[in-house]
Amino acid sequence: MRDGDTGAVVTDEEFVDALPKVELHVHLEGSMRPGTLLQLARRHDLDHLPTDLEALRAYYEFRDFDHFIEVYLAAVQVLRDEEDFRLLARETALGLAGQRVRYAEITFTPWLHVQRGVDPAAVFAGVEAGRLDAEREAGIQVRWITDIPGLPGTDNVTSGERTLELALAHGGEGVIALGLGGPEVGVPRPQFGPVFTAARDAGLHCIPHAGETTGPRTIWDALEFLHAERIGHGTSALDDPALVEHLRRHQIPLEVSPTSNLCTGAVTSYAAHPLPEMIAQGLAVNLNSDDPPMFNTTLRAEYLHALRSLGLSRQQVFETAAAAVEHSFLDEAGKRRLRDEFAAAAVDLGVRAAPAA
Repeated sequence: MRDGDTGAVVTDEEFVDALPKVELHVHLEGSMRPGTLLQLARRHDLDHLPTDLEALRAYYEFRDFDHFIEVYLAAVQVLRDEEDFRLLARETALGLAGQRVRYAEITFTPWLHVQRGVDPAAVFAGVEAGRLDAEREAGIQVRWITDIPGLPGTDNVTSGERTLELALAHGGEGVIALGLGGPEVGVPRPQFGPVFTAARDAGLHCIPHAGETTGPRTIWDALEFLHAERIGHGTSALDDPALVEHLRRHQIPLEVSPTSNLCTGAVTSYAAHPLPEMIAQGLAVNLNSDDPPMFNTTLRAEYLHALRSLGLSRQQVFETAAAAVEHSFLDEAGKRRLRDEFAAAAVDLGVRAAPAA
């Protein structure tokens, strides 16, 4: 492809770097850089984690989804006080800004920390300070999704209720939604129905994970019981034609994270990933990085994989990036600014501007 202004050949890297971006599915705790994890482990004198970067990279080689959760829960124990959370939030947001991300909805899981004795005020004050630090330094806008840690063999109803209580008591204007993560096997979605109804009644959006490691029934449950406005992952959606039709008719977005799905075993290869077929079927999709350092990826890398490993055209990649603006909960003035930026990028990159929703 040639740049419309100069006639120069635009490489895939240049194309991706020129795209404004929105990230809608990325976990704060899962965004901790290896160096930061080691720094905090040493600061708090913790010895349950690898002590050097090479060993940590090997630690992040996951056998399956359950092993990923095991490692994730061990890693988050380095977060102990307000300054830890501020550091993590600022680093995560600035890392996104460096990839030309203009707006992000970042998920974090306060109950994981509060139940092990961390002061909830410190958790929320820290992430909010880090969010505002990054906005001042780089102009990126960030909002928070508070995530219920659905885990087999635990009191998930209580976890859900406490997560919502924390969000409403401490979240302020930064928190916009309630999420649900963790394993799906052994954690049925209907049990969370009352807490998601309460969240919606309190003015929060509802964004559960579903259909990542289980079948379409979990996605149906998220829609029917949890008032899902977007679906985290939705990898198995294509297995049910009736669900595909429902998602297409109502244009319910799927937050797609290909490298994450590969690393946790939800798909066997990039070639086997359903994203191209989701687009062909007319589903609303956006592209995300999920837990980038843990999966050795970035949002930039996900866009390059979409081009090179999943076979999407540049036009499709551009439209997927632009769609994330419409799928976000950014206010209308903010969406208009980003639409204008995408329109300008379309001219520069020689693609068609996507129509606004």
